[in-house]
Amino acid sequence: MKILMAASECVPLAKTGGLGDVVGALSAALAGLGTESAVVLPAYQSILEGGFSLEETGIAVEAELGKDRVKGKVLKTTLDGGVPAYLIRQDRYFRRPHFYGTPQGDYPDNAERFAFFSKAVIDLAQTTGPWDLIHCHDWQTALVPTLKKLDAGSRPGAQKCKTVFTIHNLAYQGTFPFSAWSLLNLDARYFAPPYLEFFGRVNPLKGGILFADALTTVSRKYAREILTPEYGCGLDGVLRGRERDLYGILNGVDYREWNPETDPHIKKNYGPRDLSGKEICKNDIQEIYRLPRRAATPLIGIVSRLVDQKGLDIFLQSVEALCRMDLQLVILGAGDRKYEALLATLPGAHPGKIGLKIGFDNALAHKVEAGADMFLMPSKYEPCGLNQIYSLKYGTVPIVRATGGLDDTIEDYDPIAGVGNGFKFTPYTTPALIEAVKRAIVVYSDNKARRTVIANGMACDFSWEKSAKEYLSLYDKLSGHS
Repeated sequence: MKILMAASECVPLAKTGGLGDVVGALSAALAGLGTESAVVLPAYQSILEGGFSLEETGIAVEAELGKDRVKGKVLKTTLDGGVPAYLIRQDRYFRRPHFYGTPQGDYPDNAERFAFFSKAVIDLAQTTGPWDLIHCHDWQTALVPTLKKLDAGSRPGAQKCKTVFTIHNLAYQGTFPFSAWSLLNLDARYFAPPYLEFFGRVNPLKGGILFADALTTVSRKYAREILTPEYGCGLDGVLRGRERDLYGILNGVDYREWNPETDPHIKKNYGPRDLSGKEICKNDIQEIYRLPRRAATPLIGIVSRLVDQKGLDIFLQSVEALCRMDLQLVILGAGDRKYEALLATLPGAHPGKIGLKIGFDNALAHKVEAGADMFLMPSKYEPCGLNQIYSLKYGTVPIVRATGGLDDTIEDYDPIAGVGNGFKFTPYTTPALIEAVKRAIVVYSDNKARRTVIANGMACDFSWEKSAKEYLSLYDKLSGHS
């Protein structure tokens, strides 16, 4: 089975969030299962200048964009597990300081940049194939299945392979004004509500949903949620039309990077048989955040993008009540300026109780996971979520809202039966959040119950092998290998 993974990010080459982790880890896991998998992504400036071992392939790609024909060339490198990565080089589009835009906003030519990339992927598949399947990720590659179906006369070698399209976060759809339509070189009849038109705009993600041979998203619960108006972001009707082709496959995590027994970023390594290192990590994080060293006081960690999705509104409304409890809070994140400004007031208003670091710091994120006793994720919605899974491995008890992947991975702790690995609340309200934290603190104060819920969490296995096998089963079904 030959699988070409098309994405705008892949670790270690390019990453802004979980997408890069998923593409890198899934491609390696698939290779480990015996597939011939490869990744294709843009040759960003950070890759070209990042010290990676890149080789010229001699392969050229070309894309028709309106009246222009834009050429690019293909570089190649090798990822973990021996997975080859093809890099589409077109410096006018991709040799820039950022992937998608500056801190002031998206690049104004993103429609052109990723239309070129999608067409280049099809051209590359024609040249390097035959491939059994192209697996596309998020709106940046959603035009691949669309163009394969609607522009069937081009690249006949690439037409034979099937497509899978994965939605990592439905809220990000990459919509563009009608002026971008000409870049696709499609018949005008396809700019209509049954196809790519979406409230007068061009919607690449809608096209991916309509024209991929199968759709996946990153948890079972989220696959159900996006069929509803509440979570469907205007596309729930389109998704209901493809419900029989929609699969929820939970993301795995890379335990080579997230494992307290081997983590190089934390003060003291530890594991399920000996948790003594976790207390040292807690002291370390209290010192970093300039909080009093209190071993008996529960420490709650938050590592998050600071955006509406992450439940920051109900968290901020709960702070006064939380700070009346015997607990400490440490927060790491960056995002919307309104949330950065509101959070910046908390350490001064609650000295000794709240520590804050604005920004993204991978090493500090590891330290928070290891040093916190609990981890709070009150998300409004969460397609999968990774930090709650990291937390389980680190013996850091998750407190989450029961949505998407958070609901799939966290089982509410039952102190009578001794089962469960965390604490959940369902209503998206401040009182529900506060009540869940109170339940967690009650269990924390009971040594036996605390040890049980921690042990339950550390025993969980969310490695990529299981998820990769589910993807491989789907690929087999589509390509006729099964």
